[in-house]
Amino acid sequence: MFNDFKLMDDRPVSIQVKEYVKRLIIKGALQAHQKLPSTRELSTLLSMSRNTIISAYEGLEDDGFAYVVHGKGSYVAAAVSSVAASSWELDWGARVNAHARQAVELDLMKRGIRAKKGTISFTSIAPDEKLFDLDNVKRAFQDRMSVEGNVLLNYGYAKGYKPLIDYLLRYMDHKGVDLKGKDLLITNGFTEGFDIVLSALNRKNGSVICENPTHNTAIKNLKLHGFEITGIAMERDGINLQELEQALSDKAFDCAYFVPSYHNPTGIVMSPEKRQTLMKLMTRYQVPVIEDGFNEELRYSGSHVSPLMAAAGQGNGVIYLGSFSKVLFPGLRVGWVLADRELIDYLESIKRARSIHTSTLDQSILYQYLHNGNFEKYLRKARAEYKRKYEWTKQCCEAFIPYEQLSGDGGLHLFVAFEEGFDTRVLLEACSSQGVIFTPGDIFFTKDGQGRHTMRLGFSRVADEDIGKGIRIIGETARQLRG
Repeated sequence: MFNDFKLMDDRPVSIQVKEYVKRLIIKGALQAHQKLPSTRELSTLLSMSRNTIISAYEGLEDDGFAYVVHGKGSYVAAAVSSVAASSWELDWGARVNAHARQAVELDLMKRGIRAKKGTISFTSIAPDEKLFDLDNVKRAFQDRMSVEGNVLLNYGYAKGYKPLIDYLLRYMDHKGVDLKGKDLLITNGFTEGFDIVLSALNRKNGSVICENPTHNTAIKNLKLHGFEITGIAMERDGINLQELEQALSDKAFDCAYFVPSYHNPTGIVMSPEKRQTLMKLMTRYQVPVIEDGFNEELRYSGSHVSPLMAAAGQGNGVIYLGSFSKVLFPGLRVGWVLADRELIDYLESIKRARSIHTSTLDQSILYQYLHNGNFEKYLRKARAEYKRKYEWTKQCCEAFIPYEQLSGDGGLHLFVAFEEGFDTRVLLEACSSQGVIFTPGDIFFTKDGQGRHTMRLGFSRVADEDIGKGIRIIGETARQLRG
């Protein structure tokens, strides 16, 4: 005993000793009321100072794992040994419900290709951490902690951190959104906001309408909430309005989900004219709209296009989901829902029941960073870098890939479509063996079997030379597969 202790460099030695002895007690190697080695004896056995052992034993006593008999030494406390009385095995696969099984089936991360070291990966559309503004993030943390650090480390409010809420309301006002009768809820990023909204809506018809293809995370959550999905084809300037109107006239929908700007996965920005017509259609058929404000800030050319919520005016039929995850720091899990005040009241209660609140520390750091005026400066730098990568990736695609259609008006990715019948799953397998991977497009389509001829190329975290090399390999391999 005590001969398998291994010291690590990353933690105080006394804590490591305390936890080591604690594990021996929990596993039953040291029994209740058994005398522990003296501090002098254990310091010799472990080749460390006696003061370290004294500190470790004091920690064991504080944690309730040991007690001291004055004049005799330290002993193992009663009722802490957890030696198994019996081996009890359950088949959890038989115990989980259909919801859990479906979640596993839809979990692409568990079935995706694992990139080996050195692989050129076009799968990510996360921001490039090399651009992160660490000095100003540290300053924001220090500034906010100095003002109200004790408060930030305690429980917060389900609705969110008020200074951030006020900032985001002004932010949405500057986007042209009429805030009359509306309110805002802070969430753990887009995904939680979407999940909360879906859980609050009636499933009278059990159906939702959206663009096709669309955001895979949205498809996954819609299915987990039991919605039947009707996908409407995309055109060069956004959703096909004729097909949309036909679907609306044929069937009743509980809600619609749209990504009008830098659409995921196509990268298309819906035209202002199409946005106006779209909102008139949704008003006529009284279908509430969930708008995903994905990547709105990553505009590289052309004029600003207002959100669908701005086109709704004082109407309350649009629920806006916002996040800075693709622009700023996804590690700060902060998003927001802007919607009718009455709906937000319901969503706040759902949020409180599920997760109590979003990290107040995360919210406060983001608020202070924004308040300090860093966002605009960072955004200029990020836009310049991503625009350069976007143009280089587009140039490489045009030079090397024998595509039928290439789309992407900004953001962090391009969408490639080959001729019908071409299979990008086969292409992915062939490219993977050459050290290049991408996201096959079929995962973004609302029906199984669709989009097998498409793929998404995320370029934000790929080095310039790897963009050129990787796309050349994709293009050459595609030509070989096409014969």
